[in-house]
Amino acid sequence: MKIFYLGKVTQCALRFFLVVFSLVSLTTICAQPPLEIKELQKNFYVYTTFNTYQDKKFPANGLYVVTSAGVIIIDTPWDTTQFSVLLDTIASRHGLRAVMCISTHFHEDRTGGLNYFNSAGLATYSTIATDVIIAERGFPRANHLMSRDTVFMVGDIQMEVFYPGPGHTLDNIVVWFPGERILYGGCLIKSTDDSTLGNTKDGNLQEYAASVQRVKKRFPQPKWVIPGHQSWKDRRSVEHTLKMAKKYSTP
Repeated sequence: MKIFYLGKVTQCALRFFLVVFSLVSLTTICAQPPLEIKELQKNFYVYTTFNTYQDKKFPANGLYVVTSAGVIIIDTPWDTTQFSVLLDTIASRHGLRAVMCISTHFHEDRTGGLNYFNSAGLATYSTIATDVIIAERGFPRANHLMSRDTVFMVGDIQMEVFYPGPGHTLDNIVVWFPGERILYGGCLIKSTDDSTLGNTKDGNLQEYAASVQRVKKRFPQPKWVIPGHQSWKDRRSVEHTLKMAKKYSTP
């Protein structure tokens, strides 16, 4: 058996390396947390995960809602390492398990965790339009399908799922909480941080403005608007998106 002893110089060098490595790692972790959770108001929490978009780390927003019957999640994490972390965090923080998840369109930042959530026993939902696309592409699928706009009552929380028409994608939906006047716009609605409509290769630019206008008319004066990406603290996201989308509207 060989026994290796570290001399003083080697030990000092090792300590220096470990300190530097720890500081670099800590800086990286602090600069880019894998999961952020911020309370919107009582029982409503915006959660944010990160992935790479156009060679940069980019945030994706989701929402979870604590009800008397368990926790509702809107959209799955974009970061695949955070599927179990989100469920475990919800359970430890609120003493309740997540029971339901709604995906607002077929992209991976909304549906990537469906297989995991299915295996964890959640009732997962998407529209039939979303399911057709993800079935063709071999993406994870929900275990329940919505054929029309649907109102859910989960414990003491009511929510309405609404399809306004094509925009970001052909299948994008929004979720409205009437009691709290909270609109989860998903990727159809752009943050006021955004200067463009972003990725619309799977959508319809000509119909985008009309779809956003339907959202604005159906759910006027929301207290909060949660876009799919970037900051949600400016409540003018719907108007901001509409202004950008009108540039592409069919005359």
